[in-house]
Amino acid sequence: MIAKVLVANRGEIARRVFATCRRLGIGTVAVYTDPDADSPHVAEADARVRLDGTRGYLDMGQLIAAAHAAGADAVHPGYGFLSENPDFAAAVQEAGLTWVGPPVAAVAAMGSKIEAKKLMAGAGVPVLEQLDPDTVTPDMLPVLVKASAGGGGRGMRVVRDLADLPAQVAAASREAQAAFGDPTVFCERYLETGHHVEVQILADRHGTVWAVGERECSIQRRHQKIIEEAPSPLVQRHPGMRDRLFDAARLAATAIDYTGAGTVEFMAAEDGSFYFLEMNTRLQVEHPVTELTTGLDLVELQFAVADGARLEAAPPPMRGHSIEARLYAEDPARDWQPQPGPVHRLTVPHVVSEFGPVDRLGVRLDSGVSDGSQISVFYDPMIAKVISVAPTRAQASMVLADALIRARVHGVRTNRDLLVNVLRHSAFTEGATDTAFLDRHGLAELAAPAADADTVALSVIAAALADAAYNRSTATVLAALPSGWRNLPSGHQVKRYRDADDVVHEVQYRHTRDGVQITGRDDIVAAAATPQRVVLTVGGVDRPFDVARYGADVFVDSPGGAVALSALPRYGDPADALAHGSLLAPMPGSVLRVGAGVGDRVSTGQPLVWLEAMKMEHTISAPADGVLAEINVEPGQQVELGAVLARVESP
Repeated sequence: MIAKVLVANRGEIARRVFATCRRLGIGTVAVYTDPDADSPHVAEADARVRLDGTRGYLDMGQLIAAAHAAGADAVHPGYGFLSENPDFAAAVQEAGLTWVGPPVAAVAAMGSKIEAKKLMAGAGVPVLEQLDPDTVTPDMLPVLVKASAGGGGRGMRVVRDLADLPAQVAAASREAQAAFGDPTVFCERYLETGHHVEVQILADRHGTVWAVGERECSIQRRHQKIIEEAPSPLVQRHPGMRDRLFDAARLAATAIDYTGAGTVEFMAAEDGSFYFLEMNTRLQVEHPVTELTTGLDLVELQFAVADGARLEAAPPPMRGHSIEARLYAEDPARDWQPQPGPVHRLTVPHVVSEFGPVDRLGVRLDSGVSDGSQISVFYDPMIAKVISVAPTRAQASMVLADALIRARVHGVRTNRDLLVNVLRHSAFTEGATDTAFLDRHGLAELAAPAADADTVALSVIAAALADAAYNRSTATVLAALPSGWRNLPSGHQVKRYRDADDVVHEVQYRHTRDGVQITGRDDIVAAAATPQRVVLTVGGVDRPFDVARYGADVFVDSPGGAVALSALPRYGDPADALAHGSLLAPMPGSVLRVGAGVGDRVSTGQPLVWLEAMKMEHTISAPADGVLAEINVEPGQQVELGAVLARVESP
């Protein structure tokens, strides 16, 4: 039996595997690169081995050497990195270690989406026709350009204009090479309103193949899932569809003699027809929704199958409903730009379990970060997966939205408000969740702050009063007197803040014999104010606000939603002003190419600089028509967050 396992991965999935290992009495080994030295997954392991270079998680030799050095007898690949690399699976076994995954031949068979589709078509699984980019014609549009290797939405582009196809193929190929080491791409017909439905499978070495329920993962950005659920609302609407899906998934697994956990992914139409997309020969990010609706521990079953155990004749039936939301450090309103930086605090209410089971109703949290963690530019910007389970879908969505809006997420900007708005949207509650959801309902609306204008205004007032209380509590002279106290009536105290949308808010207040008076808001009474908590009485109703500050950054949390602010100095420094038309780096990254030279005329929205960060390409475009007056970078150059890349002069 497996006694000690090395997880060849990082963050949340490493912690997830370790949680099952602790319950089973299996020893654990973590690996880490320098950016991850203080990661929670490193601290939780029984033994830890440092890897050289930020790409150490992709170095087979280092990983196998680490397993031997730490005395591990097995390797669990997690997901991403080398989890679907047949050479790594073979090398692990050749080194005398147990591979907690499917057979090498099965990994190889599904490693190329191009070859996998041919194999599935031959086995009788319905597939979408593969298209050669060089032979695509206008009547075939729109098409989806896809990387043959890997997943996670990288190397994918939707093309609706044939003239754009060569450039999009080239961009997808570059991204695939950076993410997976394989630049091969292909095209297939793009279903504008498809449903992404997948089946969790588990197979042992004795011929038993389970189809362990289906998941719908249609709410996506950049072709990467952000909300997943089990069971699928689409499948629920079509009697007999589940049986057909399960039959196709088992057929796919049997065709390649699959063992272990895996996922067969399909693109389904509204009428219930479906087509094979790919097979992920590993555990999926969204596996918790299957665990919470079946009571299974899929990681435990991975270990059991690797040890040669037999599965029961059939898996347990699904019960209830589970929804998972992926909390990312990214800004949806700014083209999903990753937001590397510190996570000062992460707490989620209603959490019954971390990485484990929840009975009937509650929230599970799977996260790779803790208070003080850094979201690195080198890796995926996911902060946490927040997963609800309830007897009904409506309850599951309500519980999850409430947990997210009440969560304390201090530090980097996140997609939290988008997730809440989607979960509360009428179309989502009705189960209308195809892959065009964000486009159909408008990203501007869905990414809008969950806190309404009144909550924002009250949060700013709460921040000002909490700051005043903090200043008073840290004063060394006349500490008992409030900031701004005068023996005679005098002017107001003024505090100014900038919110996440760059709107500046000003609060004027003064202390009177009757308490704090807020200029222009006679309807508000400050019932209590400490540095951490302010209670405002508005229209006879007490409303609490929790306030946390980290330097100039202020985070105000309330039941009405979270508000992030930056305290502005009383007097600005002219040296801090940027020249009009400056283009700033939205994140640290590497310059891939530059699209114009000094003196060139440019138009609004024209791409000027391409950055690579977190294995994704990001374009920085001209803010207005004009002339490129400065270009401060060149290909290959590393830039920091906020660096001035270029400047456009407008007439």
